[in-house]
Amino acid sequence: MAHARPKTLLLIFFVAIFLSFCNAKSSQFGIEDESWLDEEENEVDMVQTRRNSPTHCDLTTGRWIYDESYPLYDTDCPYLSTAVTCQRNGRPDSQYQKWRWAPHGCSIPRFDALKFLGKMRRKRMMLIGDSIMRNQWESLVCLVQGVIPTGSKRVTYNGPSMAFHALDFEISIEFSWAPLLVELKKASDNKRILHLDLIEENARYWRGADILVFDSAHWWTHSDKYSSWDYYMEGHSLFKNMNPMVAYQRGLTTWAKWIDLNVDPRQTRVIFRSMSPRHNREKGWKCYNQSRPLANLSHQHVPQQLLVLKGVLRQMRFPVYLQDITTMSALRRDGHPSVYRRAMGQEERQHPIDLSSDCNHWCLPGVPDTWNEMLTALL
Repeated sequence: MAHARPKTLLLIFFVAIFLSFCNAKSSQFGIEDESWLDEEENEVDMVQTRRNSPTHCDLTTGRWIYDESYPLYDTDCPYLSTAVTCQRNGRPDSQYQKWRWAPHGCSIPRFDALKFLGKMRRKRMMLIGDSIMRNQWESLVCLVQGVIPTGSKRVTYNGPSMAFHALDFEISIEFSWAPLLVELKKASDNKRILHLDLIEENARYWRGADILVFDSAHWWTHSDKYSSWDYYMEGHSLFKNMNPMVAYQRGLTTWAKWIDLNVDPRQTRVIFRSMSPRHNREKGWKCYNQSRPLANLSHQHVPQQLLVLKGVLRQMRFPVYLQDITTMSALRRDGHPSVYRRAMGQEERQHPIDLSSDCNHWCLPGVPDTWNEMLTALL
């Protein structure tokens, strides 16, 4: 025992130095729990199933497992928009509803509506972004609403925002339309101008929320006739052309500055969901008549938007969680509405190849339910 004492003292000494180093790094980001960021790799950490998990669990790697106990809600959920109700619109198969994401080495808890409502009591949660974020909002509302009596739930509208209210729990789950996050305005000559350094007109709706979930990716790469703007503007400078990823980086930097200056990490959690993959090759028919997930990808492709997003998040003081759903969702080309984005007549069903195909959004129940299981496990 006497010989072991110097070794013990030496070990305590090194542990003290290590803990001091960790506390200093945490203080640098204004946080107390270093699990928010992976300091060793200087990377933004992926969302974990448990915030204080002692071991790292990479939720982005895993496989889709067929599970007869899914889906988690009925296809007749009244809050689903027509474009995602693939069963109502005549999709003949339903297997796409029954796949569960299983990360390697860990698991995502099954969604429990009552547990979620209990944890979210008296809180305001807002999902902000484009139509795919609306897709996710509808999924979350349908996951929750089944356990709430009819007279105790309602939906309200406020400008670009809509909110589902669980009245007995004093909870609101909101969606705010802001596909570019920054402001898109019309000039006096009706030209559409994307202001890369202005955000307050959209952000005023986000103030006071307890949980903010963002996405913004697809609209930045729209080009030519599909573009939503005619000019970029930054300060007093007007630009007709700009590299889309440069514009994306500048717009995200404006968003990041707003978060750093206006949101208190002690009161509000901020999550940024990575881009939802598209399966639009072959003019949108890549996802038609697909009934099973891919077992693996032929090559690992990291979208440029994700690289830009990670770069912006690294520069922030605010500890933003990055929820990376891109690769896991890329395996699910079977999960899109395809031609079943609207109800079809008998003749159309016999000749679906004549219809346009949606390989961007997701059928519900479906893939966004898994995104929400990941999200609520974090919360």
